Amino acid sequence: MDEITPPEDSTFTDAPVASDFAPQWSPDAPRGGKAVVNRALKEGSTVPLFLGQTLIHSLRDLGYNSTTSAVCEHVDNALEAKATEIRVYFRQTGKQPKQKIDVLVYDNGFGMAPNMLKVAMAFGGSLRFDSRKGIGRYGMGMKAAALNIARSVDVYSWQEPAAIYSMTLDVDALGKDKSNSIVLPDPQFADALPLEVATVLTRPMGTAKAADHDGLVADDVESLTDRLGNSGTIVYMPNCDRLSYRTDKSLVDQAIKEMGRVYRRFLDKGVRLYVNNRRVEAFDPTYWMHSARHTRVAGLTTTQSKLFDSFEVQLPLAEESKNTATVRVRLFLLPIHEWPELDRTVLKSALHVFDGHTVSYVRNEREVDIGTEPKLKITSHTVNAWLRVEIAFPAELDEAFGVASNKQGVRLKPYVAEAILKVGDERFLKGVTQMREAILSQQSKRAAAAKAGKLSEAERLAGDADALQAVALTPPPTDTPEQVAALEANTRGLATSLRLENESDDQAFSRVQGAKFLTDLRDRGSYAPFYDTEYRFGKLILRVNTAHRFYQKVWQPLAELSTVPASAGGSDDAAPGASGDAGRRALLGLQLLLMSLTRAQVQMLNGDQEGEKAELFSNLRKSWSDVLQTQLLHV
Repeated sequence: MDEITPPEDSTFTDAPVASDFAPQWSPDAPRGGKAVVNRALKEGSTVPLFLGQTLIHSLRDLGYNSTTSAVCEHVDNALEAKATEIRVYFRQTGKQPKQKIDVLVYDNGFGMAPNMLKVAMAFGGSLRFDSRKGIGRYGMGMKAAALNIARSVDVYSWQEPAAIYSMTLDVDALGKDKSNSIVLPDPQFADALPLEVATVLTRPMGTAKAADHDGLVADDVESLTDRLGNSGTIVYMPNCDRLSYRTDKSLVDQAIKEMGRVYRRFLDKGVRLYVNNRRVEAFDPTYWMHSARHTRVAGLTTTQSKLFDSFEVQLPLAEESKNTATVRVRLFLLPIHEWPELDRTVLKSALHVFDGHTVSYVRNEREVDIGTEPKLKITSHTVNAWLRVEIAFPAELDEAFGVASNKQGVRLKPYVAEAILKVGDERFLKGVTQMREAILSQQSKRAAAAKAGKLSEAERLAGDADALQAVALTPPPTDTPEQVAALEANTRGLATSLRLENESDDQAFSRVQGAKFLTDLRDRGSYAPFYDTEYRFGKLILRVNTAHRFYQKVWQPLAELSTVPASAGGSDDAAPGASGDAGRRALLGLQLLLMSLTRAQVQMLNGDQEGEKAELFSNLRKSWSDVLQTQLLHV
């Protein structure tokens, strides 16, 4: 290659430049691409706008989140072709660790004529380029998604029985082509599918027993042509080398789970979608659809969430645009009076309440993203697990919602989030706030009911350890029947004053009677100490002031954290997750700290409630509370 000389005014005229501009190819780079680039670098040569040999390799790294998201591109195309039956297959052959997995997608849509198939195999080839009426836009998805998981893709399409046209894109073959312009060959004609493709459609998959699937496309290869009907398309990706999982079972499980949610609206309208011959049921993360699979979970008496609010927002297509499109926002409240009582396994594995499906974005009937949305003030929190938001928008608003060509995720523009938050005098925020308040209220009632008649963990542990203390406290007298009766009457009176919410008098008495330590949480005014101690009728009482910032900024947040449910990967038999367990331990330590302080003060007073020590402790509590109140002001 000739040496390249920089311009005379360059500040790098003294530096050697020839080696800087020499191609530095990896060993795996396409050889044909290298030949084209070396030819293009010669002076006066014609340089193509697209270098097909390297472009094809680059598109393999377009970046799909998972195998399922890549396969969804083919399902999208099938839906665009008005298919009513779509089948996805993951066929595994060979023994681990050298197994081979082929992926195939079949649909009974309107198929493609030869010329149309040829255009469809070209990158950017589309009859609906930049149309906002359907799911796709650019004519890139089928090829990019297929090559993302395999080095070659075969497409078969027909518009009349036994008249099948096929084309192949092969990364390795294209990489060897040394011509500047890669031209697609004409489709090949055949009256039947190749045997390796036909067997996928006519044999049970290894991921399920024959009795577990919903039927094959055809029982044998001979009857397959008639079963395929007048039109349809098959995309076949053999020997896939880039998959999310190494086994067909894992790929099938993920595809069924994700596709049931992504295409729930199409499934609700009657589209039949199968994965390895297993019918995919619609999964509605808002729990509103009557056809969704959650309605068949055993033990549910309420199968539908509450539509808390629904409204429309008119959004500009771009920030300064006068043209607008309609966004539909719906807020749902899950059945919080019934579902929290269900078994933990049902909530996690059958209903998927804790999967983080808080905000669902639906574009032209297809879900494109789901999760939390900090821009709408919806974050990951145990309370938010019990509410849902669905935001449906047309493809005209792709730029506003930040939807890329591969339809993987939403990146809200600031003006979009602001418009949703402010619509209808902040209707969105008010609705979410009201749902959270309803959830917290119900959780509080459930927690109170669970505590009725029971000591807290801290009270129980402190009581168990009291017999080991070096100094014993003086117990109330019980030498005579009169003293015993008086103690019981006094204990009943104390139990009434300490009765918890939703706790009966008998439950309160049973709890207080068997306790050594008791906790009393109540509002004593912002000027009262954050805690106080008392020893009555043989009971050590820790009184916490809920009006003090200590309770609001320390105690209460730890109590809320301790109720965080297990994540999706947690064990089924453990209610708190990792953060919830940390909150529980921190709150427990704080409670035991104050209970030990209670006992130490009572022990030092030794029954003297009016002396100098009592006054000293009272002054200390007040001064400590005032200092703490000030320090917590900006926490």
